[in-house]
Amino acid sequence: MNGTLRTLLATALALGVASGAAVVPAAADPTATPTASASASDATAALEAAIAGLPDDHATAALVRVGGTEGTWRGSAGVHDLRTNRPADPGARFRAGSVTKVFTAAVVLRLAAEGRLDLDRPARAYLPELIPAAYAGVTVRQLLNHTHGIPAADLPGTTVEEWYENRFAVHRPEDLVRSATAKRPEFAPGKRQHYLNIGYTIAGLLIERVTGERYEDVLADRVLRPLGLRDTYSPGTNPRIVGRHNHGYQWLRQPDGTKALRDVSVWSTTDGWAAGDLVSTTADLERFTRALFAGRVVSGPLLEEMFTLPRVRDFRTGAPAAYSAGLSMKRLGGREVWGKTGGRWGYNAAVASTRGGERTLVYSVNSTDAKGQDTNRVALMLMLATYGAPDPSAAPDA
Repeated sequence: MNGTLRTLLATALALGVASGAAVVPAAADPTATPTASASASDATAALEAAIAGLPDDHATAALVRVGGTEGTWRGSAGVHDLRTNRPADPGARFRAGSVTKVFTAAVVLRLAAEGRLDLDRPARAYLPELIPAAYAGVTVRQLLNHTHGIPAADLPGTTVEEWYENRFAVHRPEDLVRSATAKRPEFAPGKRQHYLNIGYTIAGLLIERVTGERYEDVLADRVLRPLGLRDTYSPGTNPRIVGRHNHGYQWLRQPDGTKALRDVSVWSTTDGWAAGDLVSTTADLERFTRALFAGRVVSGPLLEEMFTLPRVRDFRTGAPAAYSAGLSMKRLGGREVWGKTGGRWGYNAAVASTRGGERTLVYSVNSTDAKGQDTNRVALMLMLATYGAPDPSAAPDA
């Protein structure tokens, strides 16, 4: 944990949100039954404090839903855009980033349940013309839990300013895979874990190969439409967010060396595709999270793939593996919290839940450094307010 996170954790402790014992009050939802307790009041205060004062240097807006059997809370803060300063739209769409991986993993696991693919079979068996012999040992399961050893694809630019200049570039998933697999493996399959997009890019192509349909159509048919997720969609090559959305901003260096906020709402996400291109809403993501954890998206032993961490070490940090098939796990407030965060320029998002669905969290934070090295301050405070502080013995972030 770096100095910034230590400081934020100290702030959370001062707010009284680090014990993990607070019950989120159902009374915050006008349709729910009121629940009165001191701990519920503390949780409400902590959640309200997490999004107070927006817009600021860290974020311009935040949309939050806390739910589950322990109660509910809804909150929004900030502005729709910095030009008009209209209040943020609580029902707005946003870029969900790597939360997309949860959806992609769910589709792969559903196809496995249907006998359309085998998690223990090499990915090369399905895509022999795309995956070279150097990666012949990589299985479908290893793609999903980031233990495949395939390095990242090369993309143009090394700074956010250069990436901004290339924001309308269109990347074909096949080209990304060829770029990645032309390099030497980072490690032998199944021996380490390295969180990267490339495994899910290949997973998207696997979905297309075994079904004979576009990834976007398979996702819609098997997950989005059955769950009624009407505001969730894959944007394809369209760099704009369709429908209502709060604008996203990013600090960019200007020619004179100063930094200024730039509207980055319009930005192509083809580099993410099945690993990170979904657009959604907090209501849709909450519905998806509840259905997933209840076994209504994936069921039985295949659902357990999403709650099973590989027994390997992280490639960079040496910490125990923190990612399963689609999800990641942290110990917060004395219990396991499973979920996934995502970041696209201007937008941070997350879904999280305790294993039994007692407490869920979904947020969209319009971060001004959404893909920075540190967790956004507002996003971190929301996680701590909902679940409590990391266990002292918990492994560091992978």
